[in-house]
Amino acid sequence: MSVAPGSRVIPANEYRRERWRNQLGWTREICRGGDADDWDWRLSIAEIERDAAFSTFPGVDRELVLLAGNGLRLRFDDGDTVELQPPHDRHRFAGERAVSGELLDGITHDFNLMWRRERVQADLWHRPLVGPMVIFAEPRATWAVHLVAGQARFADDSGLPPLATGDTAILAAGEDRLRHVLEGGGEALLIRIAPR
Repeated sequence: MSVAPGSRVIPANEYRRERWRNQLGWTREICRGGDADDWDWRLSIAEIERDAAFSTFPGVDRELVLLAGNGLRLRFDDGDTVELQPPHDRHRFAGERAVSGELLDGITHDFNLMWRRERVQADLWHRPLVGPMVIFAEPRATWAVHLVAGQARFADDSGLPPLATGDTAILAAGEDRLRHVLEGGGEALLIRIAPR
C-alpha cells in the first residue's frame, strides 16, 4: 500500500523557523492545514528566550505544551495566571486573550497547537509509547504524532518512514478511514483534528 495522500513524516530538521506574528520571539513551524495564509490549523514549537507578550489570534483556540525547560508562566491581561511546569504541563486558551509568557528559570520550548474554532475541532493527548499503538483516523480527519522522546516506526503497510525524537507524522485520512500501527518506545503527543 502506498502512503495516503497528505500523510507524511516531517523530520525535526525540516521545521521552518520564523518570527512570531508580533516579532517578539521565534517559532519553528511544523505544519499547517488548509490555505497557507488562511490556515485551519497549525502546529509549531515556540522558542521562548525571554519574557514577552504572545501574538493574538482572533477566532483561534490554542493549546500549549511545555516540551523543554524549567517552566513558563502564562500571565493573562484579565488577571489569570497559569504555570506550565516540567515535564509536560499544558494549557488550552482562546487566541484572542492577551497573554504574556514569563520564563521561570531559563528558556523553554513549547509545542503550540492552534485551530480556527469555527472550522475544525482539535484534541491533544500526551501518551507514553510502550510497544504498539493503533491509531484510527476517521474520514476527513487528520492526526498528528509528535515524538517527544524515543523512537518509533509504523508497523503497518503505510510506507511511512520511522520517527526519531522531535519528528512529527501527519496522518491524513481523506475520504477513507485510515488505520496505523505505531510501535516503539518513548513519549508522544497525539493530536486529532476534524472538520466541524
